[in-house]
Amino acid sequence: MIRPAMIRWKEAAHQLLSATSRIGEEQRDAVIDEINQLLDERDALQTEIVAPFTPEEEQLGKDLVALEKEVAAALGSYTKLIRSDITAAQSKKVHVKSYVNPYGKVARDGTFYDTKQ
Repeated sequence: MIRPAMIRWKEAAHQLLSATSRIGEEQRDAVIDEINQLLDERDALQTEIVAPFTPEEEQLGKDLVALEKEVAAALGSYTKLIRSDITAAQSKKVHVKSYVNPYGKVARDGTFYDTKQ
């Protein structure tokens, strides 16, 4: 007999994998909310999964450990994607400002040195 908490953990892990595969920017906020909700749910389930385990649960646990590696890699790549988008947006903002005001960073001390005297 496998505990319902372990089965729900496996379902949540599969849902996390499917959520991280949706990388469209238009649905990113909804995906992040879904990921946070699933991670909170898994935190609550973790207290229910304690020893002793039946042989079936031990086998499921081994499967879950392998699945967790996939989930961690997927969450890491999703986080990396978000960070790269944030970096790109920030650099775009800097480039737009320099295009609008190209002489904004020029030091203006009021002097001019003529080198052809």
